[in-house]
Amino acid sequence: MINGRGPVRVGVLGAATIAPAALINPAKDNAEVVVAAVAARDMSRARAFAAKHGIPEVHDGYESLIADPDVDAIYNPLPNGLHGRWTRAALDAGKHVLCEKPFTANAAEAREIAEVAATSGRVVMEAFHYRYHPAALRAEEIIASGELGTLQRVDVAFCFPLPKFSDIRYNYSLAGGATMDAGCYAVHMLRTFGCATPEVVSAQAKLRDSRIDRAMTAELRYPAGHTGRLRCSMWSADLLRISLRVTGDRGELYMLNPLVPHLFHRFTVRTDSGKRVERFPRRPTYAYQLDAFAAAILRGEPVPTTPEDAVETMTVIDSIYRAAGMPVRQPT
Repeated sequence: MINGRGPVRVGVLGAATIAPAALINPAKDNAEVVVAAVAARDMSRARAFAAKHGIPEVHDGYESLIADPDVDAIYNPLPNGLHGRWTRAALDAGKHVLCEKPFTANAAEAREIAEVAATSGRVVMEAFHYRYHPAALRAEEIIASGELGTLQRVDVAFCFPLPKFSDIRYNYSLAGGATMDAGCYAVHMLRTFGCATPEVVSAQAKLRDSRIDRAMTAELRYPAGHTGRLRCSMWSADLLRISLRVTGDRGELYMLNPLVPHLFHRFTVRTDSGKRVERFPRRPTYAYQLDAFAAAILRGEPVPTTPEDAVETMTVIDSIYRAAGMPVRQPT
């Protein structure tokens, strides 16, 4: 990128399984983004990943990639407990950052990174990709219009099966747990579609061990008086449930699969006027997210998933863990 003109050259930290869907494939259709480099702790793995995905440059460590003057931005899909450390390192090197969710291990670390980001002059964006899809934007529009009336209840569920207990998402030392992995989406949706950050009233965990939740439910209350409920799991009787329900005193909005609506979705609105179904493009959420990241870097366009927004999300997650009698996650 020269003098603010694209393409934005992005380097990937780690040969992560999410990288092709979240960055590499959308970049193929985005003239403003080039995936320029990758680094991994295992050099052979980095080379194999680069060869498979046509990435021209391979670095032998994260520090080397971050220091590369031909890289403008960093995509950080490392384990949760490493997000803060390497986002800070990228900012210190003058890079823009697209950081996978959750932004950090806890709210205190999120505040630290937000302070660094605020003085960096760089774009830092948390990768809540659903937030950039037309379905999410439409849900926001309907809620803000008053069509549903005064909000009464917001219910979000994000449950999926992950029976491989050796997975890093069950690792406390890497800031794992169901509320961190699946629940961070649910918390963010509760904040987005509830139109405020709620307080946690109660929470109950199903445990993998004393520090790791495999499932979580939480009751929440918003400043305006309406309530919310979170359900998330990586292993529970509720094997697969991804949904959003927003209830007002004049109607209800329901969305099946608000997370990746490009794969499948059902979006219905019921009011006294009747029921309608709305449909949305099959273009991936990740493509819209990458559009927004490039536009923020190249043209200064605003994004909603900022570090300040991440502080709010992490504050709720920390509160859920405390309400469930569990320890807050710590940076690695």
